[in-house]
Amino acid sequence: MKPQPQHFYEFFAGGGMARLGLGAEWQCLFANEWSARKAESYRANFSPACELRVDDIWNLSAKDLPGRADLAWASFPCQDLSLAGNGAGLDGSRSGTLIQFWKLMRELSAEGRRVPIIALENVTGALTSNQGRDFRAMAELAKDAGYRFGAMVMDAARFVPQSRPRLFFVAVSENARIPESCMSDEPPVDWHNARLCTAVQNLPPELKSHWIWWNLPSAPGNTRRLSDIIELRNTELKWHSQEETQRLLGMMSETNAAKVRQATQYGKCIIGTVYKRVRVEDGIRNQRAEVRFDQISGCLRTPAGGSSRQTILVVEGDSVRSRLLSTREAARLMGIPESYVLPDRYNDAYHLAGDGVVAPVVRHLASELLTPLLAGIREMAKLAA
Repeated sequence: MKPQPQHFYEFFAGGGMARLGLGAEWQCLFANEWSARKAESYRANFSPACELRVDDIWNLSAKDLPGRADLAWASFPCQDLSLAGNGAGLDGSRSGTLIQFWKLMRELSAEGRRVPIIALENVTGALTSNQGRDFRAMAELAKDAGYRFGAMVMDAARFVPQSRPRLFFVAVSENARIPESCMSDEPPVDWHNARLCTAVQNLPPELKSHWIWWNLPSAPGNTRRLSDIIELRNTELKWHSQEETQRLLGMMSETNAAKVRQATQYGKCIIGTVYKRVRVEDGIRNQRAEVRFDQISGCLRTPAGGSSRQTILVVEGDSVRSRLLSTREAARLMGIPESYVLPDRYNDAYHLAGDGVVAPVVRHLASELLTPLLAGIREMAKLAA
């Protein structure tokens, strides 16, 4: 028997990384992205992309959303919630779009087209921003729309060589019968850290009564190292001059400089990543270069968030070289396939990657929770009919 199709809407679609993660089993009925440049990448990779609507979500209504979707995915803007943003929270002009998203979900419900599963993705700062009021607001919006919900913190480092913890908030229609296998009596330790558990504990009783501890199996384990994705022999990549590299090394604290000295004594090629950060030292703000050699890159960020681009540092004996992370390397850190067409301009491609969701993380969530959840909901609906 042919499997029943699984349909989804994708909001804040960017270059379609959530779609990549969901895989071919999920068919996209509608995608929304306001950035024309990101939309170009979406079309280039999912041609002809007739389902894509390039517009502000505030201009959408339920009549713009075709058919019946089984899932609505929304990687809503994080700039107002992240440490690199302005800290405005859900009241910010960008992250506040989550309110409009839930308005659309309520409109669909009023038309008899309720979406049974909602998946939201954002930075973990959503747990504590505005003294926890933003996380409470996320829960209230879901409850008021008629959903039960739970959340997980999933770090991309379990799937790709990038440290990138993100919050995944999964909601299910409150009238749906949820399979017991998808739920847990206690928070599974793999995906529910102390910060998340504290945020849940601080929710008021009327929201806790709607909470679900999702039973998401462990990740298979990441086998790729940073050195597996960095290109050392690509002659098209531009390396910094020795003066630029020395200037970078000169920005390091003694602790970070000691890491580089230790690497020069190792006798083998060692690849690390560097971010420039502003640190307050003795009351003075200094820009520092911070390096890591643990075969995991720092979290990719967008220049708009206030963070610098990531730099590659290659140490081999007394030789120390540096350059910017290439756009294809950034794409690999996001789990994007080599066949994915990236924008020609560096800034556009880097921004596309840094602003996206890691595809293998979405894949694990979809295959181990969303698809079984939908299958169970459908089966229990048949039994109840």
